[in-house]
Parts: sequence; C-alpha cells; structure tokens
Amino acid sequence: MEEGETLQEAGARELFEEVGIRAGAEELTGPHAEALIEFEWGAYAFTQDQSFFAIRVGDAAAVSFEHMEQSEKDTTTAYRWWSVAELESTAEVVHPEGLASILRKIAEADG
Repeated sequence: MEEGETLQEAGARELFEEVGIRAGAEELTGPHAEALIEFEWGAYAFTQDQSFFAIRVGDAAAVSFEHMEQSEKDTTTAYRWWSVAELESTAEVVHPEGLASILRKIAEADG
C-alpha cells in the first residue's frame, strides 16, 4: 500500500500495474483471505502482509505487463487463466496456498 491508500485502492492499483487491467476500488470484493509471508527475491528478504480481493474480468480481459517494473518484467515469462478445477489438480506451486478453496467460496457466494 502507498501512503493514504485503502486496501481496495491498493488492490486496484496493483491490478493495473501488474496485469494492465483497470478497475475501480469499489469493484473489488473482499478481502477473501489474508496472509503474512516471508520470501527472498534477488538479494532482498521480504516480509509481506497480503490481502486477496476478487473481481470478475471476463474472458476478453486484455492482460498487459507494460506498467510493471523492469525487474518484474524480467522475471515474468508467461500468464494464463486457471479454473478452480485446474488449481485443485495441479502439481505446480500456487500462491496463496489454498487459492482454489478461496476461489470456490467466492464463486459460490456469487451464486
């Protein structure tokens, strides 16, 4: 979060910076999950508070990495949309742990 931002405003900003999708903070639902994680990236160690929001973007959502920092662009090789079933059955490492369960609860609440 940047100074003065709400969690939802930070989520909307990050959505644009990370994948180029514009949305208003009021369009985000949640947070549906929260986590405190520690990780290393490059020469740096991070402790990060994470809040996970949801937004429906539709099949035609155009993803763009244009607004990422260069170091993020350098370490992003591809993207794809995953179904809940794919997340539940993959052997890939997925963050946050339990993402499929979180998404299933969101989808069920949307009816």
